[in-house]
Amino acid sequence: MGTYKLIATTAMGIEAIAAKEVRELGYDCEVENGKVVFTGDEQAIARANLWLRTADRVKLVVGEFPAFTFDELFEKTKSLPWEEFLPVDAEFPVQGKSVKSKLFSVSDCQAIVKKAIAERLKIAYKRTSWLEESGSLFKIEVSLLKDKALLTIDTSGAGLHKRGYRVDQGEAPLKETLAAALIKLTNWQPGRKLHDPFCGSGTIPIEAALIGQNIAPGFNREFLSETWPFINSETWDKVRQEAEDLANYDQELDIIGTDIDHKMVEISKKNAFEAGLGELIDFKQMQAKDLTTKSEYGVILGNPPYGERIGDKKEVEKMYRDIGIAYETLDTWSIYILTSHPDFEKLYGKQATKKRKLFNGFIRTDLYQYWGKRPPKQQRSE
Repeated sequence: MGTYKLIATTAMGIEAIAAKEVRELGYDCEVENGKVVFTGDEQAIARANLWLRTADRVKLVVGEFPAFTFDELFEKTKSLPWEEFLPVDAEFPVQGKSVKSKLFSVSDCQAIVKKAIAERLKIAYKRTSWLEESGSLFKIEVSLLKDKALLTIDTSGAGLHKRGYRVDQGEAPLKETLAAALIKLTNWQPGRKLHDPFCGSGTIPIEAALIGQNIAPGFNREFLSETWPFINSETWDKVRQEAEDLANYDQELDIIGTDIDHKMVEISKKNAFEAGLGELIDFKQMQAKDLTTKSEYGVILGNPPYGERIGDKKEVEKMYRDIGIAYETLDTWSIYILTSHPDFEKLYGKQATKKRKLFNGFIRTDLYQYWGKRPPKQQRSE
């Protein structure tokens, strides 16, 4: 078993949540901008891909070094032990990016790294002709930041937000990784009610159900590194069996998703059934302001329209006022609303207990948090 330096990439603002997940898997880590860095063996690669709910992908670091010239980039790339990862027939496309570096031509950097790896593999595998590249796929990235090169291989393949349950979606779906992060930022516990009044294609309720029953988010999908010779299939089998054993399918949940658009409600239902959670989540058509509940304690978590499109603004602002009035009596509930609207608190009629800056794609948003009274001890499932 080898030990590898790994990077879990994340959206800005949720690094600390991903770091907590990495630590819960049993790995020490360091947090940097947009990433969590940790070390682990082949099993760690499989477990991180299967279990990390809020990371975008898991990358394996092959090397990092200063590079001021193309010669330096070539020689230092060639000196790395690529044959430890890539078999003789590996398909290895190279992507690149360069920020504040002398080597600013990304296409040149990609070509040089590609050539250096090919030269290394030809020597290692005693080949004189071209490498065929007909085998497993290894997506390599050369990233230059302030003249420091970082060479990684993507272990995930499709981004980790692609859980495999999204049959359909609306116009601006919330990314699954951000939805999971939002849930983790609330005080929701599986024993309490969770209501998403703007459920769209059902992402928040579905992610909450996966968290509530401790189901690994990557359980129903495949990863690029499953095809790699240096990680054997027994490792993946073992990690999937561990996930199966840790799932708590008997955990009762009280999760509801509502939306004003009946088409979105139908899409939510389809996605929940695809995730194997169709019986656990209640979806129905309803306006957000019409919420009524008999539950004394609960959590509202919503990603409403932001009113960014011309023509939507007045309607959205009226809706913010309406929910402010509707939720006023829910003083034992905790309410969390994600929006980019700068006047949300004024329209809602109440200042948030706390605000947290997050990015929904490229949109800078705030998570407005209104904390309700804590339930009595016997009602807490903490």
